[in-house]
This record gives sequence, C-alpha cells and structure tokens, in this order.
Amino acid sequence: MTGTDTGVGKTLVACALLRAFASAGKSTVGMKPVAAGAEEGRWPDVDALVAASTVRAPAKIVNPYAFDPAIAPHIAAELAGTRIEIDAIACACEELSRRAEVVVVEGVGGFLVPLNERDTVADLARRLALPVVLVVGMRLGCLNHALLTRAQISASGLRCAGWVANCVVPRMPHLEENVRALSDRLGSALLGVVPFRPGATAAEVGELLGIDALIEATA
Repeated sequence: MTGTDTGVGKTLVACALLRAFASAGKSTVGMKPVAAGAEEGRWPDVDALVAASTVRAPAKIVNPYAFDPAIAPHIAAELAGTRIEIDAIACACEELSRRAEVVVVEGVGGFLVPLNERDTVADLARRLALPVVLVVGMRLGCLNHALLTRAQISASGLRCAGWVANCVVPRMPHLEENVRALSDRLGSALLGVVPFRPGATAAEVGELLGIDALIEATA
C-alpha cells in the first residue's frame, strides 16, 4: 500500500483491505514497517492496523521501526541513532506471512521517501515483491503526483493492483474530471472513490470500495 503523499488515507484503505479479506474468511495482519509521529506514546497508524487485523503478532514485527517525531523516516532514524534496514523489515514480513494468510503492508509517506542513505520505500517494495495499491489524495496537484508514482511503481517492476481516489479536501473542483483523467492514464483498476468524510471508518470505506474489487485487485 502506497500513496501520493503523506496523509492521503493509506491507513484507512489498508484497514478496509484487512477487513475485506477477513470478511472473505482469511486470517489477516497489518504491517507498518516504519512509523514516524507518536501521539502520547502511541502510533495511531499502527494501532489502527492492529485493530483491523484478525491475527495478533508481536509489536516488533508488526512495526519494526517507530519514531516519535513526525518527520522523514531516515532523518528520524538518524536522530534516534539507528538505521532502517530493509532486510530486517523483510524478515519481519516473512514471519507475519507465517502467522496469517494475508499480510497488508502500509508504506510510509510516498513511494520514493528515503529510508536510509541509499534505500527508499520503492526499494522496500521491490524487496517484499507484493502487489501495490495506490491511494491518491484527490486535491489540486494530484494528477502529477499520481502519474509519477504510478510510473515509478512500473519502473520498480511491481504490479499496481489498483488505485483508490480518496477525497482529502471538501468539494474539490472538477472531481469527476480529475478521476476520469487518472482512470484514463494510470493503467490499473479504479477500486473506488472515497468521498470527503472526516471520521469515516474502515468498514464504511470497505463498503464504498467493494469487498470483491479489493480482494480481486490484490489476489
């Protein structure tokens, strides 16, 4: 699971995906390899993924790297005196795959966000070799961001299983035209359009996207 930016609804869609697979009878677990931005000692994205999972797993493999400041992960790691290691994340993901039939991995920030001095989220995605669902935050500028991200997914040799148009601002001008422009150019299935609805739950989003579409897109 990746997005055009931070704060575009990756966690919400990831939780909807977890609940969709659970409804289909699969055991599920969410993974947040890197979390940056604690709130009162908790990482909300991680907590949401855990709540949406049917399998309980140790926190260290669900979220191998957690940092307090809401800043770029490689900078947060440097400040914490550590280094984000892709191999360690891959080992954690493999362990989760032994515990659950479906592992939903939520990225951090956008697809090319640095994880260390060399690797990016794209490198991690290549290492895990999972199909990618792209969450597009529908707002001014999203066309360029979405198309660049989609091109990078292809350049990484990965399959884009589909995309979600998530309305992150109220009453985006010409929303339908923007969605149509992306549908014509992204070359992957539109799984659904999530209207601007602060406080929407993963269950509500799952209904908007359609469980069958979500499962088929990531099969």
